Amino acid sequence: MNVPIKEENGFKYIESNGKGEVLLLLHGLFGALSNFEALFKRFAGEYRVVIPMLPIYDMPILEVSVKGLVDFVTRFVEYKGFQKVHLLGNSLGGHIALLYALEHPERVASITLTGSSGLFESAFGSAFPKRGDYEYIRKKTADTFYDPAVATKELVDEVFGIVNDRAKGLRIVMTAKSAVRHNLADKLHRIEAPTLLVWGKQDAVTPPFVAEKFHELIKNSRLYFLDKCGHAPMMERPEEFNDILAVFLREVTAMSTVSAIR
Repeated sequence: MNVPIKEENGFKYIESNGKGEVLLLLHGLFGALSNFEALFKRFAGEYRVVIPMLPIYDMPILEVSVKGLVDFVTRFVEYKGFQKVHLLGNSLGGHIALLYALEHPERVASITLTGSSGLFESAFGSAFPKRGDYEYIRKKTADTFYDPAVATKELVDEVFGIVNDRAKGLRIVMTAKSAVRHNLADKLHRIEAPTLLVWGKQDAVTPPFVAEKFHELIKNSRLYFLDKCGHAPMMERPEEFNDILAVFLREVTAMSTVSAIR
């Protein structure tokens, strides 16, 4: 993304020049700012779009956990002075969004989940990470998408570099295990914020039944499936994803305005 990364008070993030409501985007375990490129371009004028770089590979080893990442987001929101945010999370980012909403419901205007963990996920399996096996990493990265071509050499090289860095690989495994321990099945009924679920029909990491279970457990939720789409709809089907998100956000804003008038 051709957007300068800001570094302030220990945070790294990008932010649009939009003056509207805050749309806070949270990437997944192997995610990056580029995962949201199409979304950022679409909404940067109408919303204040903010993407923090989650310190998945940099946290002190004793703090490595999903809870540690939620605490990071909490500190970031407070530092930026955001009163309310529209949260959007992919994969692990969705899991973090849900935990943040459970801890700080007063700060959350809406939640959008796409391929979220928190109930069930099948990532690299028990053999992960196979350090040094480029072909294994290439196949596993490609399996994330319906169209393997989305897994460019640049993306595969990035993932390969991560799993072959001993310190980063250890944090990946610890974070993934922490996510499994933080199953949210018994907590999702407490989510009050309007919630949008956008899922790939061919998601092999968090399959469609996971989306249906989220929809069942989160009372104020709506669910959309995108065909010929895997674990990252905002990357693989960006136009459809953004159209659905745009309608949802406008409806949430309209409902909030009506409630405020009353």
